[in-house]
Amino acid sequence: MIDHPLPHLEAWSQALRDVDMPVLPTSVLRVQELQAIEERTGAMDAHTLAQALGHDPLMTLKVLAHVSRYCTRLSIEPPETLTGAIVMQGIGPFFTAFCHLRDVDEQLRDHPDAMIGLHRVVRRCRRAAHFAVHFAMHRQDEDATVVQEAAMLHGFAELLLWCEAPQLMCAVAQELAADHTLRSADVQRARLGVSLAELSQHLMRAWQLPDLLIRCTDERHADHPQVRNVLLAVRIARHTQYGWDAPNAQAALPDDLHELASLLNISYESAARKIHDMDH
Repeated sequence: MIDHPLPHLEAWSQALRDVDMPVLPTSVLRVQELQAIEERTGAMDAHTLAQALGHDPLMTLKVLAHVSRYCTRLSIEPPETLTGAIVMQGIGPFFTAFCHLRDVDEQLRDHPDAMIGLHRVVRRCRRAAHFAVHFAMHRQDEDATVVQEAAMLHGFAELLLWCEAPQLMCAVAQELAADHTLRSADVQRARLGVSLAELSQHLMRAWQLPDLLIRCTDERHADHPQVRNVLLAVRIARHTQYGWDAPNAQAALPDDLHELASLLNISYESAARKIHDMDH
C-alpha cells in the first residue's frame, strides 16, 4: 500500500495503472455464481453479466480497462459500455480473466475507516449514475448508457486511493470534515500532491478507455450537454449524500437546481420535484 504522497501525477499513474484492482464482495460472489451457471448450462450472456456487475464501479472499470488494453493491441476502438466490453471479450474468456478477484473488504480489513470511506463513495457513485441516466433519458440522449457509466466511474480515482492509500485518504477526509469551507481539490493536492480529477483523467488515458467515456468525465468540457449531465448528477449526489436537509445540501442545491432546469429545459420547481422523485 502507498503510505506517503508520490512526487507527481505520472508517479501516481504508474503506481496505480497496473494494480490488481479489487472489487466489491458482492461482485466476487456474483461472478462465482454466474460462472457456475455457465459451466452447468452454457446459457450465460453479456447482458446478464453486465446487469449483475454494473452496480460496482470498481468491477466496471476493471473490465473496461482490461478490454481496452486488448483493443489497443488490435488497433480497434474499445467498446463504450460494460455490456459491449463483455461481448467483445466473450463469455468464456471473461470468466477466465476474472475468476480470481480480490475482495476490497478483505484488503481493507485492517483499515475500517478506509472501508467506511470507500463504501460511502460507492453509494455516491451509484446515486450519481441513477441521476445521470434519468437526466439523459429526459434529454433523449442516445448515449444514455455511456452517460450513466461515466457518472458511476467519476469517483473511481477516489475509490482506488481508498484501496491503495487508505491512510492518506483518511487524512484527506479528516481535514475536509474539520473544515467544510475547504475545497476538496486543494486538500487533495496538499495531502497527495495531485487532485483526484487530474489523476482520473490521466489513468483513463493510460488505460486507453473509450474517448466518449473520457470526455464525459472531463471537467474541461463542462459546456457540452453530456458532460454537464454527468457533472451535475455527480454534484447533486455529493451535495445530498448526507441527506436533503443537510447544511451542505441546503447551501448548494439551489444552484444545482437552476443548472438542472436549464439542462433539461424545465422549470426550477419541476427540477426540484424530479430529483426528489428519483431519490425516493
